[in-house]
Amino acid sequence: MRNDRPLFARVAATAVVAAFALALALAPAGARAAPADECKSTVSGDLRLHTLESRVFGNSRTIRVLLPPDYDAAGNAARRYPVLYLLDGQNLFDACLSNVSHREWGVDETVYRLIRERAIPPLIVVGIDHAGKDRAHEFLPYKDFVGDASMPEPAGKRFPDFLTEEVMPLVESRYRILPGHANTGIGGSSYGGVASLYALLAKPAVFGYGLIESPTLWIGMGQLVRDTNPLVAIPNRVVFGFGGREVQGEGKGERLMASLMGVVEGNFRGAGYDDTTFRYVVDPGAGHNEDAWAKRLPGALTFLFGDWRESPAPTH
Repeated sequence: MRNDRPLFARVAATAVVAAFALALALAPAGARAAPADECKSTVSGDLRLHTLESRVFGNSRTIRVLLPPDYDAAGNAARRYPVLYLLDGQNLFDACLSNVSHREWGVDETVYRLIRERAIPPLIVVGIDHAGKDRAHEFLPYKDFVGDASMPEPAGKRFPDFLTEEVMPLVESRYRILPGHANTGIGGSSYGGVASLYALLAKPAVFGYGLIESPTLWIGMGQLVRDTNPLVAIPNRVVFGFGGREVQGEGKGERLMASLMGVVEGNFRGAGYDDTTFRYVVDPGAGHNEDAWAKRLPGALTFLFGDWRESPAPTH
């Protein structure tokens, strides 16, 4: 998959990649979901919903909190849990809300199974809904010149503050969260993967774990890639995932993404990461969709949290 030739100059001229990127930008606000009476919810487990009114973005959205088994049991009343924040909450738990593919990550089923098998510790997963037609505007810290060269300046540089100043206080005020870098993860896919990686880099004292699926690394003419060098304050563990069939065409898109991801991997490893703290997974037959992200989720969660141990929150 790797190609070490510099490909930045080819981005604007690669029509197949441009078509793919445009699809990414339009997908979340595309085809409407089936009416509620035609779709049976696929949610399982203890999922609780909250409405967040955002001052940062001037809108509202649903925050979906998946609690571990027996969270309300009397014997767990004093227990606190690590937390993983995942973007695009509509696509995580319920296929009826996934308004393009009508597929979901299966986060609830996967997390409960891994907890039951003791592959990961009990943890809280927070799904943060995207903003529909404004998804790209909120998620992207830099313009996507491939997907939409005329797009207005996006607001994604404010997204890390949205997380730490609005989402996290809401969750921490209602649930028994273990605070601190060593107990907190962030993740997402596609443009959500971009926003998650940017937050990981912008708030290294907050997020200790990163689950980055299929990020659109060419945004800002590769600026997000350049943001990974140098890495000074670093998260504990990071996993990246890509599918070998995410970009249709003659292989130019795959070579571009492999080249950019090769730079990112080199920067992480140059900062001291090894196979125990950094993982880059390529699934040759996988596309850019919820089925692919769901398939890689068990391995990603086990890699990130499999040997997690409770750490005290910082005192300064």
